[in-house]
Amino acid sequence: MRLKAKINKHKLIFNEPALTSRGAYTEKESWFIVLTDGQSSGIGECPLLKGLSADDSPDFEEKLLNICLQINEGEFSLESISRNFPAIGFGLESALIELKNSDEHILFPSEFTEGKAGIITNGLIWMGEESHLREQIGKKIDSGFSCLKLKIGSIDWQTEKSIIAEIRRQFPANELTIRVDANGAFSPETAPKILNELAELNVHSIEQPIKAGQWEALASLCASTPIPIALDEELIGIAEKIEKQKLLEIIHPKYIILKPSLLGGFSASEEWITIAEKLNIGWWATSALESNVGLNAIAQWTFTKQNTLPQGLGTGLLFANNIPSPLTMVGEKLYYDTSKKWGKIKGL
Repeated sequence: MRLKAKINKHKLIFNEPALTSRGAYTEKESWFIVLTDGQSSGIGECPLLKGLSADDSPDFEEKLLNICLQINEGEFSLESISRNFPAIGFGLESALIELKNSDEHILFPSEFTEGKAGIITNGLIWMGEESHLREQIGKKIDSGFSCLKLKIGSIDWQTEKSIIAEIRRQFPANELTIRVDANGAFSPETAPKILNELAELNVHSIEQPIKAGQWEALASLCASTPIPIALDEELIGIAEKIEKQKLLEIIHPKYIILKPSLLGGFSASEEWITIAEKLNIGWWATSALESNVGLNAIAQWTFTKQNTLPQGLGTGLLFANNIPSPLTMVGEKLYYDTSKKWGKIKGL
C-alpha cells in the first residue's frame, strides 16, 4: 500500500536561554512527520536549528509539505532528500525505520530500548554570567558526571579560563574529563594561544575552535595543536562522499562530532564514520537540540554503535514543553525507562 505522510509543527521553549558564541536560543521549531501504510505508522522529527541547519530557509515548511506530497504520490528518494534537506531526511528516515519495525518509537532494538543499559553522556554547561556557570558546573558534578562540556567564546576568555582552571584544581584529569566547544568563536590568529592555554589545563578536546569553511587554517591548527580538535559545524552541508573524504583528509582532526539531524540522518552519519575510521579519526554523537522524539532516535542509533566515549545526548531536560517520553537521566547516563509512557503529540 502507498505511504501517506502528514506533518505537525511544534515550537520548543527553553527553560532558560541557551547561550553560545552564535547567540542565545530561547525557542526552536520542529516538525513531526508521520508515515502510515494502512497497518503501521512511524514518526520522525524534522528539527530546524536557525542559522545552522543547511536547510534553514523561510520556506522550510513549504518544502516539507512538497516532500509529503511526493511521498503520498509514491515518488520520493530518501537519499536525495537527505542530501538536499538534511533535517527532513533525518525525520523521514527515522519514520521509515519505525514504520518498518512496527513498534512505536522503537527504531533500533537493543539493551538500551529494553531498559537494561544506559549511555554515558557529557554534562553540558551553557555560557552565561560567571555565577551561573559555576552553579551549572556544581550541579553536574554533584549529579555524578565524569565528563563536562563547556561552551566557550561568549563571555571573555580570561574569565572562562579562570573557571576551567578552578575546576581543574578541584578535579584532576583522571577524575574529570573537560571538553570545550567554541562554536567557531576564535580567529585563526588567536586560536593557537588559546589551545596552548587549554592544554595546560588538561582539557580533553575543543570543538570547532574557528568558524567553518577555513579548511587550510583548520588543517594547520590540527597539525600543530597540543590538544585534540573535533570538527562539528564543519561537517554541515557536506553531503557527497567524495567531499567528506576530501575534508577529513585535508584537515585530519582527531575527532568529528556527529549530529544526525544536521547531517541528513543515520545513513549519512554512518558514511562519515566509515571514512573517519579509515583515517583513524574518532567520533562521538550529540543532539542538535531536538525534542525527545528526535533525541530518542539518535540515542537508540548511537547505542548500537558501541562507542565508549561520553555522548552529547543529555539535552532532553532543556525544554519546558518537551514530549513526555521514557528517556530518563540517571546520573551521567541516559536510559530508556520502559515503565514510562510516551506522551501524545498535539495535532497527530
